[in-house]
Amino acid sequence: MVGSAIVRKLQAEGYSNLITRTSSELDLRNQAAVTDFFADEQPEYVFLAAAKVGGILANNSFRAEFLYDNLMIESNIIHSSYKSGVKKLLFLGSSCIYPKLAPQPLKEEYLLSGYLEPTNEPYAIAKITGIKLCEAYRSQYGCNFISAMPTNLYGPNDNYDLQGSHVLPALIRKFHEAKLNGQPGVEVWGTGAPRREFLHADDLADACFFLMQHYNDDLFVNVGTGEDVTIRELAELVKETVGYEGDLYWNTEKPDGTPRKLMDVSRLHALGWKHKTDLKQGLEMTYQDFLANEVLYVE
Repeated sequence: MVGSAIVRKLQAEGYSNLITRTSSELDLRNQAAVTDFFADEQPEYVFLAAAKVGGILANNSFRAEFLYDNLMIESNIIHSSYKSGVKKLLFLGSSCIYPKLAPQPLKEEYLLSGYLEPTNEPYAIAKITGIKLCEAYRSQYGCNFISAMPTNLYGPNDNYDLQGSHVLPALIRKFHEAKLNGQPGVEVWGTGAPRREFLHADDLADACFFLMQHYNDDLFVNVGTGEDVTIRELAELVKETVGYEGDLYWNTEKPDGTPRKLMDVSRLHALGWKHKTDLKQGLEMTYQDFLANEVLYVE
């Protein structure tokens, strides 16, 4: 989702010499393969968007893979970028790097100030490691490696697999299929009380392009909207967007996750960037994309 959004943004800005690989073409966990790729292609700028990602169920079920795969991906790419003389690298993390009970909104300086949310701790540790790798290579070797921490993302090419997806695409698929099948109700995990912030992938791509042009400091930057909604409000908004008229059933036996993850985006705003897509508009765009690509997304 993020990689394709960045490609669309770069193409829209007139860039044509783009080097991309799918996961089936290049296993980023394989150090030798990544080393050979950088030696052959010699990229000048690197957007490190690749990661193993998922929602609460996937994070909590595949804890080893979420830690190992992400550590290997970022370590191989960051080290190869240094070895091959990449001019600038942007590493993308996640808002889950922050402590579970950190003050809201989340400021960059809150990193490592408390315990992480247990359900996604392996992923968070991997992303924190990526930040620290960029800082270390900058400090020791003078590499212009920067990091950005996006909030929860959604948009074209999202993952709609109910076993591994995040909450927003999962809700889109659940409500869509319930509408098609005439189901009287849809189960939603948790209490609906946690608050989450959502950023459209195209807005993140725009922010990445902006940071690659204008930001060169060692401290990572939060990327978000600075606005959040409860999961209950999100579910109602997705239900309205899809046009589903049944009931919602809240399964309070399932985990809520972190109570709130609202990003403080004042640093990014001060640099001159702000998101363009509000959640209602973004949801409508995303559902239309889902309808156009339903066969690809659900098979």
